[in-house]
Amino acid sequence: MVKIGNVNLGDFPLLLAPMEDVSDPPFRFVCKQNGADMMYTEFISSEGLIRDAAKSRMKLDIFEYERPIGIQLFGGEIDHMREAAIIAEQAQPDLIDINYGCPVKAVACKGAGAALLQDIPKMVSMTEEIVKAVKLPVTVKTRLGWDDKTKNIVDVAERLQDIGISALTIHGRTRKQMYKGPAEWDLIGAVKNNPRIKIPIFGNGDVDSPEKALEMKNRFGVDGVMIGRASIGYPWIFNEIKHFLATGEKLAAPTIEQRVENCRIHLRKSIEWKGPKLGIFEMRRHYANYFKGLDHFKDYRMRMVTLPTEEDVLAVLAEVLERYLVANFFQKQSAFEISCLEPALGVKLLNKTPFFYKPIFVKWLLPKFPGRKIRKFEAKNDTRLRSC
Repeated sequence: MVKIGNVNLGDFPLLLAPMEDVSDPPFRFVCKQNGADMMYTEFISSEGLIRDAAKSRMKLDIFEYERPIGIQLFGGEIDHMREAAIIAEQAQPDLIDINYGCPVKAVACKGAGAALLQDIPKMVSMTEEIVKAVKLPVTVKTRLGWDDKTKNIVDVAERLQDIGISALTIHGRTRKQMYKGPAEWDLIGAVKNNPRIKIPIFGNGDVDSPEKALEMKNRFGVDGVMIGRASIGYPWIFNEIKHFLATGEKLAAPTIEQRVENCRIHLRKSIEWKGPKLGIFEMRRHYANYFKGLDHFKDYRMRMVTLPTEEDVLAVLAEVLERYLVANFFQKQSAFEISCLEPALGVKLLNKTPFFYKPIFVKWLLPKFPGRKIRKFEAKNDTRLRSC
């Protein structure tokens, strides 16, 4: 059983990574519904919190159904980070997380995030001050080092544990790598298998499938994995991993119904939290990810990112559902081909259509082929609906 302070996370918890402009409450809701065990807010600037900036304060919003949840902070000044941690504690999260891993210039160039990897004594001092200032468990997310010459994560982990952190998440790249190249899990494993380390160690980087999660568990012995980019538009990854770890079998890919329904829920939650205008605008970045891999989806996406109201977006989602339900059904058929429609043969095909698809068939498919008839054919290879 993995524990952070008094928070029980199960045997091999799956954590949702804090991602700027992504892991807000609407996104966290769909991830929680699909199996995320522990989640974090978007990272919050210590400077924004102590200056009472509206955007930073808004990121403190957490909900009971999200628990356990951590608030992640970043900053470059020790006093400001300590004060921000005290403010964040008042929002009653389950823990406070410190970001020492963000590699982007806007953060690192201000001495925050991954920049602290160049000043380990300051990192340790900052962490110790925060641990002393709050009653909640304090955790850290960081990287292997600043660059290839400073991969000092084993020593850093020991020093952070010694001053009282409750868990450590390690992204398997240096700051210089950003998000390029494969994550180096060997060093994450070295931290976990260090006899001195007693706190939970979570691995992060390139966990994008159930097989990868199982490999990281068995090969490196980590206590859990943190999933970031692989969950964007694909919240099902959490339950897929859990099912695979429990049974050794892979769940079927999400259906078009599931994709549309999750997108609808995400949209509704976005509007509830941000209001109609901002909620619809910021939801636009998610549409392509929810429907990744669908043929000819671009036209729908281009329409959706310009629509101003929830009703308009929902109408297009209904079109998407109809079109791809029909396409998916007929791709599975081996006995029909459209050549030239005659009413009697059209009725025969309609009679063979499952009940759920009949209204969709009538409304969407038949008007697309005026003056044609349906005839049977014997599919030799990939049994698809073919047009003569």
